[in-house]
Amino acid sequence: MNRRAILTGLAMAGLLPGASPASIRAARAADAPARPFDDTTVREMARELATRPFAAPDERLPGPLSDLGYDQYRTIRFDARRALWRDGNLPFQMQPFHRGFLFKQKVELFEVANGRAAPIAYDPAAFTLAEVGGPQAGDLGFAGFRLTNPMNRADHFDEVAAFVGASYFRAVGKGHIYGLSARGLAIATAEPSGEEFPVFRAFWLQRPQSGGNSAVVHALLDSRSTTGAFRFTIRPGEETVFDVECRLYPRAEMSTVGIAPLTSMFLLSPLDRLGTDDYRTAVHDSDGLMLSTGRGEAIWRPLANPRELQVSVFADANPRAFGLMQRRRDFSDYNDLEARYERRPGAWVEPIGDWGEGAVHLVEIPTREEIHDNIAAFWRPKASLRPGQEYSYVYRLHWASAAAFAAGGRPAPAQFREARQGGKPQPPGTRLFVLEAAGGRLAALGEGVQPVAEVSASAGKIQNVVAQPNPETGGWRLSFELVPGNEKLVELWARLKNDEGPLSETWLFRWTP
Repeated sequence: MNRRAILTGLAMAGLLPGASPASIRAARAADAPARPFDDTTVREMARELATRPFAAPDERLPGPLSDLGYDQYRTIRFDARRALWRDGNLPFQMQPFHRGFLFKQKVELFEVANGRAAPIAYDPAAFTLAEVGGPQAGDLGFAGFRLTNPMNRADHFDEVAAFVGASYFRAVGKGHIYGLSARGLAIATAEPSGEEFPVFRAFWLQRPQSGGNSAVVHALLDSRSTTGAFRFTIRPGEETVFDVECRLYPRAEMSTVGIAPLTSMFLLSPLDRLGTDDYRTAVHDSDGLMLSTGRGEAIWRPLANPRELQVSVFADANPRAFGLMQRRRDFSDYNDLEARYERRPGAWVEPIGDWGEGAVHLVEIPTREEIHDNIAAFWRPKASLRPGQEYSYVYRLHWASAAAFAAGGRPAPAQFREARQGGKPQPPGTRLFVLEAAGGRLAALGEGVQPVAEVSASAGKIQNVVAQPNPETGGWRLSFELVPGNEKLVELWARLKNDEGPLSETWLFRWTP
């Protein structure tokens, strides 16, 4: 999927005559009445919908809109003067996206106020359609929506979150620009069978409270394998936080589900730029996978752009947090005046409650261009999800510049802020790795105290391990050499410690020639 293009049965007597896609569309008709709505409504709809066969979303569009290119689609703008809640002096406004280009699936939108849900009617006059054939007959509906909020300036509503395309959504904190995305659910990502893409069929947006700073969005998810009910509580700020409540109702057994999935882009960095020819030092929306395990271990796994598909699995039980982060935060790290990668947020997932046994999966897909999302990370439960059951996952999703490990009353471990590699002439094929760690427990070391460097490799040979203070960063530099020989894949492991335990997070990297 092109990143720059993306933005790049029981009857529901209280709300709908039934929970089928057709009945949802009927409820959104311009003359449909408002119906009762509460926090159980979408759950009951999802539970009932799971008893029915899957019906593919409506993608039919009139000729001029059915084959739009990216540049044509960009000419469709919603009139901000007609944004939902604009005239109510409320902390949020909503602007829908028109259907077209990659976003052909029809998504139903409702407003919830005073315990009742009313359809949001489609009006072609609210969009600039002149360059794409003008207004078309019929209720074409919406592809999704964006939320705006005066996050950066009191006198201007900035876009803080957008839900558009399958189950994709993304957000920014103060001073950020869009980067990586999240999804409602991932199914069979990087599996030989091919990936299944669940979709959000409908959204219910609760009217925000005057003087508040949170927006609540309910969503109905649907796919061949499952349905789902989501509740998002969105709080913009220095970091924008989503409280996510996810309930799944499988139609079929799911052994390859991905919970709290994140999707990003990585092209090159000082650690992985072999075979590239680019004036920029780094090109990525995220530079590493960060883990806080249920055992209390802090892990940093720098991302790579491999020559072949790579899947890494980090087994755990009741993880504390995981996320795809963007640690390089200076313009000089990228030197890109257009993309401004230093302003892209990371996304940090904190499970609430116990998620049991499973694993964080990291998927790295080869790419030659920065327009493609080629990184995915998600939690996969060890046990399959079975039809006829309800599965609940609650988590807090931080869109932030940085994330910290839970320290348990002690200083957090030092973080590896940078890593580079380069060649050494002897022995042939030798690689030199240079890691920079700073902050946390390293900063609390007494003067003259030397940490112990631990480095290991799954194959090949490690030599010349050195840990030395770096007065330029105020931290410590850890360097070592890998002699891979004829090995085609080597898993590297490194950290700094003292007699009391780890001083740094654990640094992991998969080296390939």
